[in-house]
Amino acid sequence: MAGAGLSCSVSDAPTLQLRRLMLRNFRSYAELDQGFTSRIVVVAGANGVGKTNLLEAISLLSPGRGLRGARGAELGQREGGAGLSWTIAGHFEGRLGPLVIGTGAEAGQDRRSFRLDGGAIRSQAELSAHVAMLWLTPQMDRLFQEGASGRRRFLDRLVWSLEPTHARDVAAHDAAMTQRNRLLSEGRRDPGWLAALEDTMARHAVAAIAARRAMAAQLNAALADGVAGAFPAARLELACPIAQALASQPALAVEDQLRAGLAADRPRDAAAGGARQGAHRTDLRLLLLPRALPAELCSTGEQKALLVSIVLAQAALVAAQRGFAPLLLLDEVAAHLDPQRRAALFAALAALPAQCFLTGTEALPFAPLSGIAQFLGGEPGGLRPLADFPVSYDR
Repeated sequence: MAGAGLSCSVSDAPTLQLRRLMLRNFRSYAELDQGFTSRIVVVAGANGVGKTNLLEAISLLSPGRGLRGARGAELGQREGGAGLSWTIAGHFEGRLGPLVIGTGAEAGQDRRSFRLDGGAIRSQAELSAHVAMLWLTPQMDRLFQEGASGRRRFLDRLVWSLEPTHARDVAAHDAAMTQRNRLLSEGRRDPGWLAALEDTMARHAVAAIAARRAMAAQLNAALADGVAGAFPAARLELACPIAQALASQPALAVEDQLRAGLAADRPRDAAAGGARQGAHRTDLRLLLLPRALPAELCSTGEQKALLVSIVLAQAALVAAQRGFAPLLLLDEVAAHLDPQRRAALFAALAALPAQCFLTGTEALPFAPLSGIAQFLGGEPGGLRPLADFPVSYDR
């Protein structure tokens, strides 16, 4: 992948922009109707005023469960101990023109409904043709000190932004694995039933892991080309036997090996209560270059900078390959960044054709964006313009 070619494609990509956000009974917001006039939006305010809630609402206008991974029943405001029905509506300017995406859930219900330009949609996958979002939250600062599942979800979110069908492969694999685990735990060893579930697991595991490998390779190439600007160079590696097998063997051969391995593992998996092999065993390693220092050994600031590098590189890839730049939701992103890296972040965001929402407890660290960004002050249940910073329109 040539850096110059990627830069050219990125600069030509249309910008997906959220122009208006409407909330009702969502988290800390009883009612909100907020317009966004700029490509960069800064929301500053004390802890607890709802800044992260705002970013979560935006994230729920894309496929998935949003940046917190919350269930629908958890998202409505509470009244008398019970959750209320809630709705979110976003008015976007997309690559094909204006569009409106809505979502919400009835009181106490986990299942969300979606609407696109007023019409119901059959599945969240239909949204993928119109929107893509990437985000960083303070919780991700612990990504390299905790278990593999969080890193795997982070990697899968990156894959989904380029390959929306990846979500179906992961879901199909996990559903088949859950059924297989239940059969084995109950002592039901029906060979035909188990073989069918293992076939589903093998097919979707290989497809999902192949997509993860391709994503890591593309990101490594983009990072090597300096797409992340002044942020540190990094390399992603997958710790996964299936990924290693795919590096040297055809996918069909790897599928056959996984089917055979799952069948042989039935007694072991029944005793252990889970499958030893599958897509759920992938782990992500991130190395700081040029020292090849594992992320878990880096400082907090270095870890934050590495995550920023990945998100900036991924945003460039989405813009180049999907024809529109994704929305970036960066919660408390300036925390742990030194002034030099903070300036590098602002310069990178100004150069990317992506709308970005930034939050922080104070507006002053974002002062270099004055005249470029729209500044809003967070307050309980609402937002207000910050008078100390000039309003920016369509920059």
